[in-house]
Amino acid sequence: MFEAFIITIFPVSFLIVLFGGGSLFRRKNIDQDGESPINRTLFYTSKYSVVILWGAMILQVWGINISFIEVPAFLTWISLPLWFFGFVLLFLGRFGLSNSFRLGTPRENTSFTTNGLYRISRNPMYLGVYATILASALYTLNPVVILLGSFVIAVHHKIVLAEEEYMQKVFGQEYLDYCRRVRRYI
Repeated sequence: MFEAFIITIFPVSFLIVLFGGGSLFRRKNIDQDGESPINRTLFYTSKYSVVILWGAMILQVWGINISFIEVPAFLTWISLPLWFFGFVLLFLGRFGLSNSFRLGTPRENTSFTTNGLYRISRNPMYLGVYATILASALYTLNPVVILLGSFVIAVHHKIVLAEEEYMQKVFGQEYLDYCRRVRRYI
């Protein structure tokens, strides 16, 4: 029961931070929703699919078996640290961006963040999403979760490439220098 609560609290807390932050942004006249850097339908389908994948892990941990085979214990124990690590990256990355956080590319000028986790990875939040998706796939071994997770990771990588192109246009040489120092993921 404790394990199920811990597994559940991470995505629920992150979604509260994400949507609660959007409410705080609106009070400051900041639109948290940016422009979709790729096809809008594909962009939002992949973003909302992440929540479905998190839900799959939560269902499984609460005893609603969505696996078609018995998941080996070692995969369960690999998935739990991945889940935790992924959410640590998501929270630290989100708070590290502060008022510059957007879903997509910003419609207005934002600051260029290179401190905190962004000194180690240009995209720690995406890395966090990937880790949580991998955790869900390993924890459930559900073929739909694995296929949807693969789709989401592929689309999110496409988003990363488009956002990096945007960053280069907006921040120019400063961003290129940053790219030379810091890797895309790890």
